Amino acid sequence: MSIEHLLVLLVAGLFVLGPERLPEAARWLAQAVHKAREFASQGQEQLRSELGPELDELRKPLQDLAALRGLDPRAALTSYLLDSTPAPVTPTTRTPFDLEAT
Repeated sequence: MSIEHLLVLLVAGLFVLGPERLPEAARWLAQAVHKAREFASQGQEQLRSELGPELDELRKPLQDLAALRGLDPRAALTSYLLDSTPAPVTPTTRTPFDLEAT
């Protein structure tokens, strides 16, 4: 989240909750986030203890999938055009032709 988003949320919180209840709501939210992080870390430790080295093998495909999700069409096209080096086309190079496709 950017600073602008946080400021908008703070101003909205002031209008909705009022200045008296806003600190209490912020404290409750911080405690809830802390408990959620603690719960997630305990779950991760339990998985690590039960699966052992197999957990690292499971993470690799998930990391690859996350990398693919981060690509948008423009970034994929730019990456393809700038990173790959296709074979140069010369006047004597024939275009592949498939008789069954036409």
